Amino acid sequence: GHSQSFPSRRTGFKVGMKLEGVDPLHPSLFCVLTVAEVIGCRLRLHIDGYSECYDFWVNADSAHIRPTGWCKDTNHRLHPPKGHSETDFDWQLYLQSTGSHAAPPNLFTDRTSCEFSVGMKLEAVDRKNPGLVCVASVADVIDDHFLVHFDNWDDSYDYWCDSSSPYIHPVGWCEQQGRPLTAPQGHPNPENFLWEEYLQETGSIAAPNTAFTLRAPHGFQVNQKLEAVDRRNPMLIRVATVTETEDYRLKVHYDGWSQQFDVWSDSDLADLHPVGWSQRTGHPLEPPPSPPQVRQTGVCPTPGCRGVGHIKGAKYTGHHSAFGCPYSDINMRKEVLLPDRLGGERAVNMGHHGNQSDRSENGSESHLQAALHQSVFLSAMSAQPGRDLSLCWEQHRKLLPGAAGVTAETVRHWSIQQVCDFVQSLPGCEDQAQQFRDEHIDGRAFLLLTQRDIVRIMAIKLGPALKIYNCILMFKHAEETDQSHAEDQSRAEERNQSHIEDQSHAEDQSHAEDQSHAEDQSHAEKRNQSHAEDQSHAEDQSHAEDQSHAEDQSHAEDQSHAEKRNQSHAEDQSHAEDQSHANDKSHAEDQSHAEERNQSHVSVLWEGLHFPSSHQSDLNF
Repeated sequence: GHSQSFPSRRTGFKVGMKLEGVDPLHPSLFCVLTVAEVIGCRLRLHIDGYSECYDFWVNADSAHIRPTGWCKDTNHRLHPPKGHSETDFDWQLYLQSTGSHAAPPNLFTDRTSCEFSVGMKLEAVDRKNPGLVCVASVADVIDDHFLVHFDNWDDSYDYWCDSSSPYIHPVGWCEQQGRPLTAPQGHPNPENFLWEEYLQETGSIAAPNTAFTLRAPHGFQVNQKLEAVDRRNPMLIRVATVTETEDYRLKVHYDGWSQQFDVWSDSDLADLHPVGWSQRTGHPLEPPPSPPQVRQTGVCPTPGCRGVGHIKGAKYTGHHSAFGCPYSDINMRKEVLLPDRLGGERAVNMGHHGNQSDRSENGSESHLQAALHQSVFLSAMSAQPGRDLSLCWEQHRKLLPGAAGVTAETVRHWSIQQVCDFVQSLPGCEDQAQQFRDEHIDGRAFLLLTQRDIVRIMAIKLGPALKIYNCILMFKHAEETDQSHAEDQSRAEERNQSHIEDQSHAEDQSHAEDQSHAEDQSHAEKRNQSHAEDQSHAEDQSHAEDQSHAEDQSHAEDQSHAEKRNQSHAEDQSHAEDQSHANDKSHAEDQSHAEERNQSHVSVLWEGLHFPSSHQSDLNF
C-alpha cells in the first residue's frame, strides 16, 4: 500500500521458490504456492497442483504470503497440492521430490500485531453488498491483519482487513447510527436480534472499541495521476488518473482507455502506486495507447490492446482475438466464470478451528456458492459505484418507497401475480420474475425469503438476488420498530423543515412570476437558480436519486424542469406543486415528487431503482 510507497530494495524472490499463502478466491484457505514470475517487486504466484488460470499477483511485501512451515507453526490448516493428502503432506519431502527450494524466511516482511483475536464479534459491512452491515466474527488473525467472517454464512463472503478498515465497526455501532443490523443467517428472530443475548449464547466477547483504529480519509484529489495495476489484466501497471473520490475509495481511470474500464478502488489497495513507483522498483509501465494505432497483423483487434495477457488469466500469455482479450466488448459484457478451483472437493470444515459457522453443506451447493463468489470477486470488491457506505442505506431508503407506504404489511397481502409483477419491475430482474410465479411465492412467502434461498433454492444469479433481497429488507424496515420509526420521523421532520424553508424561499423567488411568465424564456434561468438550491439539497440527501432520475420517466420531467416547463407544463406543474407541497410534511420524499408519483402503482416507484451492488460494470464482468 502507501505506508511504504517505495520498497527499499528489489525483491529477493526467485522463480521456482515455494511458500505458503492465502488463496484470494478462498480467503480462509492457505495453499502451497510457487513463484511463477517476478516483475520488479511483484510476484505471480501459482497454486501447486492447479491450473495456471488461478495464478494471482501480489506485492513482495504482502501480508498474505508466508514461509514454508508457517501453517504448522501457527496451527493453521495448509491446503496441499492436488493429489496430496493433508495429513501426510511434508514440506521437506515435497521440496525434495519436486527438486525445488523454499523461499528464505528473510524475504518476508515483518509486521506488527493487532488487538483482535479469533472468535471476537463485531459488525461488518458485507463487501459484496455494501448496503448491509452484518453480525461478524474474527475468523483468523495474521499479525496486523484479520479475517472477517459473517456468522452462519459460508466463507465465500470472508475478507481480510486491518484494524483501520472503514468497513468494520464495534458491537452496537448500528444501533447508535440508527441503521439496521443484519442478524446471522438462520437466526430465529432476526428482527429482534440482541447482541447481549447472542454473545451469551455463543460464549463469545465483543472486540474491544480500542481495537478499531479508523484510518484518516485518503486525501487523493480528482485529476491526480498515479500508477495502477490493470484490474482486468493484472500483469500490467498503467498510467492512471483519479476521476472521483469518497472518503475511503477512489475511482481510477486508465489514461487513453474508455471510461467503461474505470474501476472503484479502496484507497489502501496494494494495487495503487505513486507516480515513479514502477521505475523505482524495476517494473514496466504501460503508457496510454496513442489514439489510432496502426494495426499490426496477428495482433489483437481491440483498440489500445497489444495482445498481452488473457481473459482466462496466466494460463495463456497472450491472445490474438476478441475471445481471449480482457478488454473486448464480448468479454466486458459477459460474466467470466472460472470453474471453482476446488470443485466439489471442499471438506466439511475449511476453518483451522471448527467454530459454529455453517460449513456443512453438500458439495454441489458450496460449489455453486463458490462459483457465484468467483464471478463477482474480480470486480465487486472495489468496483462498487455506490456512494460512501453510510449513505448507502439512506439512499436505498430514499429510492425505495418506504415513505410511499409500501411496507411489509402491504406486501404480506400480495398475490403470486403481484409478487411476480413487482420482481419484473426491478431493472435486471425481468427474467427472474417467472421463477417466483413457478414457485407459487405470494407476498407472505416473499417476505420470508433469505438471501441464501434466493441464490440457492431458486438458483438466481447473485446480482439480481441481492437486489431482490434488498427489497425484502426494505419492506421490513419500512415498518420497523417504533423507535427507529420515531427516529426516521424526526429526521424526516428536520429534513422537511429545511426543505420548507428552501421551498418557501423558492416560491417567493419565482412562483409568482412563474404564473405570469410561463412562456417567458428568461423564466427558465430564474427558476433554475432556485431549482439549483433544491437540487443541491436533494444531492445532500442522496446522490443516488440523481442517478435514477434519468431513467425514471416520471422523474425525467423534474430533472429538466427548466426547459420543459415553458410548454404546456406550467399548469400541470403548479397543480402538482400545490398538491404535493400540502403533503410535504407527511412524507420524507423530496418536494420534487409530483402528485402522480405519490399515488401511482408500485412498479412506477421502482422503475429507476439502482442498487450500488448491481451495476452493469460489476456483474457482467
